[in-house]
Amino acid sequence: MRIAMWSGPRNLSTAMMYSFGARSDCAVMDEPFYAPYLAATGADHPMRSEILAAHETNPEQVALACLGSISDGKPHLYMKHMPHHMIAGFPLDWAAGCVNVHLIRHPARVVASYGEKREQATLDDIGYRQQAELYDKIGGVVIDSADIRANPPAMLEKLCTAIGLPYDPAMLHWPAGGRPEDGAWAPHWYNAIHRSTGFAGPEGDLPVLTDRDADLVAESLPFYETLAALRLSL
Repeated sequence: MRIAMWSGPRNLSTAMMYSFGARSDCAVMDEPFYAPYLAATGADHPMRSEILAAHETNPEQVALACLGSISDGKPHLYMKHMPHHMIAGFPLDWAAGCVNVHLIRHPARVVASYGEKREQATLDDIGYRQQAELYDKIGGVVIDSADIRANPPAMLEKLCTAIGLPYDPAMLHWPAGGRPEDGAWAPHWYNAIHRSTGFAGPEGDLPVLTDRDADLVAESLPFYETLAALRLSL
């Protein structure tokens, strides 16, 4: 099975990659279209030069890798993808050979978290519009990070059932530190996940944002709510 997990940044996406990577039967892939996206758009992201030097920048080659042999002979591959990386002209037909899952998080939390790592975020940077458009194209299963954090065993089992994968309790824990599959961007973005050994507990009240951050949340909210109405629930 090839699982394409789609989410914007700061969405519990790396924790989910670590969770699936803790299974003995699952290899993982970390944002393989990130370098092609940076190369094609010229976007000024943290560690841009390191990312371009370390990763394949040809989107056609990346698409082939998504359908290529799975490392270590494992039967399953979990791929962490971001919808906004799939710009016009990038191949998407490979996704038809995958089980597609859409991971979402309330935009107030995403905007607050993203702002701690990179200033001046735009709607295109956090991917809500692209994710809603992608769902319309390829469908799939929707799951909310808040539900996972509220009850990791139950929601992970629910997700595994929905995609036809046996649940494995090993998904609840992983060793502290990085993974070999981490992208070159890990030193900037993955500090918290490298300190973790499992999912954090439920989050508190939504952050109160102002000015352009509040405007960005308002722009994102209709896309989030459309997908949230489709999410798995207990």
